[in-house]
Amino acid sequence: MERKKMTVLTFQAKKERGEPITMLTAYDYPTALALEEAGIDAILVGDSLGMVVLGYETTLPVTMDDMIRHSQAVRRGAKTPLLIGDMPFLAYQADVAEAVRNAGRFLKEGGMDAVKLEGGREVVATVRAIADAGIPVMGHIGLTPQSIHKLGGFRTQGKTAAAARRLIEDAHALEEAGCFSIVLESVPEPVARLISQRLHIPTIGIGAGPGCDGQVLVTHDLLGLFDRFTPRFVKRYAELHAEMKRAFHAYIADVAAGTFPGPENSTPMGEAEWTALLAELEAAPANGRGPAALDVAESQVVGRRSNI
Repeated sequence: MERKKMTVLTFQAKKERGEPITMLTAYDYPTALALEEAGIDAILVGDSLGMVVLGYETTLPVTMDDMIRHSQAVRRGAKTPLLIGDMPFLAYQADVAEAVRNAGRFLKEGGMDAVKLEGGREVVATVRAIADAGIPVMGHIGLTPQSIHKLGGFRTQGKTAAAARRLIEDAHALEEAGCFSIVLESVPEPVARLISQRLHIPTIGIGAGPGCDGQVLVTHDLLGLFDRFTPRFVKRYAELHAEMKRAFHAYIADVAAGTFPGPENSTPMGEAEWTALLAELEAAPANGRGPAALDVAESQVVGRRSNI
């Protein structure tokens, strides 16, 4: 049966039916295609690409152009999941009008269905303006990686009664501003469950326990592709970094030993054509096409190719 396109209305309907929402990150075409075929509900093109794909220490250096390029690749691979573009650092904090324009780029250029941005009551005006422009907005509270310097690092949020109450108030403020969903990251399980119960819109947890309406992980963590560190809340379903290294070592050894490429990896030439080629090369000097002439012709070809 053909799968229908996921929308923000689908998200809401799944919460109302008590059906868990599944979401993972993707930053390229092959990963998006695999998630499409696996039947994921939503794909987040996260600014986490800065760390797991581009090699930065944090997400802060990621630009809008980075996000748009990776969003385009994901859109080409995934047709039915809800696609959400992550607003990078300083794409929405400085100016509301600029935030609306950048959010619009995700839909217009990146092919996304919605955007996500971090923050609580301090971004309410921005959320409202983006939503009023017809762009679905996913909120994100708790541990917000773009604020790690303010938070003092990657630390669980909402551990005290006062901090938990602030998170609850932020969640309500974001819902009232027009968010269709909210990510809860690194929040104590009871707090995340309470927020999920109090909100009409779905929550998506990451390190927030099973009480949320859905779950999200960074795909590179899930697959064991990112080896610098693994957050304690991650469940690894594969160890692909180790498998990649094993394959690379095997390739290097095969090339060094001369066992790759083998006959099965090479393109043969028909015996008659090979014989004809050798005969033509033997006769070439009589036609003014000796080795020196061949060298000139080959250099001209190389020169043309270097300009492509």
